[in-house]
Amino acid sequence: MRYFIELRYNGAAYCGWQRQQGQPSVQQTLEQALSTYLRRPIEVVGAGRTDTGVHAAYYVAHFDLEETISDLQQTVYKVNRILPDDLVVDTLTPVDAEAHARFDAVERAYCYYIEPRKNPFTRATTWQYAVALDLEAMNRAAELLLTERDFTTFAKLNSNNKTNICRVVHARWEKDEHGVLCFTIRADRFLRNMVRAIVGTLVDVGRGRYTVEQFAEILRSRDLSRSSSGAPAQGLFLSDVRYRPECFERKTYY
Repeated sequence: MRYFIELRYNGAAYCGWQRQQGQPSVQQTLEQALSTYLRRPIEVVGAGRTDTGVHAAYYVAHFDLEETISDLQQTVYKVNRILPDDLVVDTLTPVDAEAHARFDAVERAYCYYIEPRKNPFTRATTWQYAVALDLEAMNRAAELLLTERDFTTFAKLNSNNKTNICRVVHARWEKDEHGVLCFTIRADRFLRNMVRAIVGTLVDVGRGRYTVEQFAEILRSRDLSRSSSGAPAQGLFLSDVRYRPECFERKTYY
């Protein structure tokens, strides 16, 4: 039987989602908790990588088990008792044996948060950046992402990607009543470090280092050296993973 897991985590203490030798990862921590409760080795497959320090407000993974779990809610409760406080499982759902948390995902979304002032309560989950930013210019530049397909400009060097082609369907900045900026970007796939590199370059548009026209040139150049430094990891959240309805439908919203 295959099960999809919906979960959330604060990535501050982890080297990212993926298991790495000698470093704490979300994948390894979840596998250990499931293995402890189910009393057999469990291997978990995630919807994709998140980098060191990056969070997930929503994440999906799957694992296989020979027998059926009779009480899904009790299993979620017990596994959460084992997991550390920065990682929580929300649901367990039996799915088709061929359903795949990574390969069947048709769209993913990230949110990046910028706090315009020093705030001791959000410093671990936002980029605290006190420079005034031109939100209109940043959104005009962000719209250009929807017209591009090759994101080599924002691809991490030596990432071994088979392709740097992505289809961005939404990219926009919003400001809340407290002045906190949120950049939401949705695409069929993302490259390693892509969102943080995009955010860093858009912030440089907002502070006047680049014009919107220069951002367009950088985007089309397919030259990693022309993008800005990546925004800090702590402001980035994976916020959604979507599947075709016949594969899996999201059950938790926050």
